[in-house]
Amino acid sequence: MMKKLIVFLLAAAILLPCAATLAPAPAKAESMYVIPDSDTRKLTWDELMKYKYDTLLYAFNEIYARHGYKFEYGSRCYNWFIQMPWYKPNEEESSKNHSKSYNACSKIENENVDLIKAVRKYMRENGITNPNGIGMPTPPAQNVDKPRGFEYVNLKAGQKLEVYSAPSAYAYRANNGKAMVNTNGAVYALGWDQGWMLMLYEANAAGQYRVGYIDGAKIKGKKPTLNTLSWSRTKVEVVETTTLTDDPALTGKALATLPAGTQVVYLTTMYNSGAWDYIETTIDGKTARGFVESGTLSMAVDDLEKDAADLIPGVGDG
Repeated sequence: MMKKLIVFLLAAAILLPCAATLAPAPAKAESMYVIPDSDTRKLTWDELMKYKYDTLLYAFNEIYARHGYKFEYGSRCYNWFIQMPWYKPNEEESSKNHSKSYNACSKIENENVDLIKAVRKYMRENGITNPNGIGMPTPPAQNVDKPRGFEYVNLKAGQKLEVYSAPSAYAYRANNGKAMVNTNGAVYALGWDQGWMLMLYEANAAGQYRVGYIDGAKIKGKKPTLNTLSWSRTKVEVVETTTLTDDPALTGKALATLPAGTQVVYLTTMYNSGAWDYIETTIDGKTARGFVESGTLSMAVDDLEKDAADLIPGVGDG
């Protein structure tokens, strides 16, 4: 009897993890899409059956939304997609004419729409709601005070790219050296610096937004057309102990504490509801860039701008 019990327990220990892997995974909070690649990949009946019935309504409308489908103001689809930085309603459309959106869809997208609708019809006719299925992703935070100049960029979905605090693979990397951006989430870019894209993204695992660099050579698909960044690169000193952050948009979470007297390199000043000086320093012996509140450095911004103007004859005189 004891021998049979042991065999049963061993079998259960083996089978339970397998059963867990068969359960549908919840939608990831880092995604802005119900199905991120529904515009490029043929979906299957079996995978769609793992979703909640209601979620599939947004899944096929998402395909149209990518092409600017203009939803009725106040409708649930409008209220959902208007949260997404990638959604740009086509103002040429009306509530009765969506030909531009329909015509812009590819063959794969049209086939996916038809398949999703067929799955929904099957579920509806068989009373299937799938309440424990895959649900909706968590939308991007709406209270983000992103620095001006950072604009949403549409990167190919499904990429996970390493993020560094400065434009080098040898620079400091936040999140214990594991900072990553998932292109299924919202990415806002400012420009290019030595082949690296300076961007801001939602780092859900840390509950914050983060400004950092990704290597342009690692980006798959079409790369954003952005301006080349130019920095002041003026040596200054921290006049009062302050914190260095890579998140001026939401939490202000500290990367490091910079004591008074620390020598840093001033790059520029960025603005949201406040003013932030963007600087370069070191953390753990590695080059790091981040933000400190304006007013904590030895030279006022006005002085820095005056120095720059003094280099040009006839500018700043009088």
